[in-house]
Amino acid sequence: MEEALLDRQLDTVFRPVRTGNAFEETVERILQAIKLGVIGHGDRLPAERDLAGRLGVSRETLREALRSLQQAGFVESRRGRYGGTFVTYRLPAPDVVELRRVADDLGAELEDALTLRLVLETGAAELAARRELADEQRRYLLQRLADADGASPEDYRQCDSRFHLAIGELTGSPSLAAAITEARIRLNDLLNAIPMLGRNIDHASEQHGAMARAILTGDAPAARRATEEHLEATAALLRAFLG
Repeated sequence: MEEALLDRQLDTVFRPVRTGNAFEETVERILQAIKLGVIGHGDRLPAERDLAGRLGVSRETLREALRSLQQAGFVESRRGRYGGTFVTYRLPAPDVVELRRVADDLGAELEDALTLRLVLETGAAELAARRELADEQRRYLLQRLADADGASPEDYRQCDSRFHLAIGELTGSPSLAAAITEARIRLNDLLNAIPMLGRNIDHASEQHGAMARAILTGDAPAARRATEEHLEATAALLRAFLG
């Protein structure tokens, strides 16, 4: 079940390429998976045949995309029995200048993106709490929570992303999980650029714990409230740095 949930998360981010720009969109999908933390530093990408099938592109297009990403320092190819393509990218250190640049690029879309995220994720938390979760699903959420709680500052944002995306997977709705992923992608560069504050991370950890407990105990109203409190706190911190 836990492997199945991880597999569905890969399906969500590695959805089929829809445009005529297969190479460019393939590069974009892989970069999104890496930056979201779905596949983190040191992790191996799915096998070539599997990944090409998920993306709906030829293996030659995939190889070309992977070569470009390797040249840019995002992945590396290793040979041998345990070989494959591995992620070498690490998120850059948070930077207020970069934060403001990304916010300027979003412009009027920023508040829209924050609102959409709030609606989607509070609804997902409530729905997940209303479901009868299997033991494997419960362990999956607790593992994502533990990963975020124990993450180093360098890995925190990606582990945070994985925790939030996991809740989307627990709803049992592929469409909702995909919408949450898309909403996160819109804000991901912005969230990654927020300076890491120890007190804020501690507060976020408490909020994550409250979200997970409410989902696991089936308290749907509490799951919605805890998620709303967490997302509003993140948005408030973001606005504070943007001035």
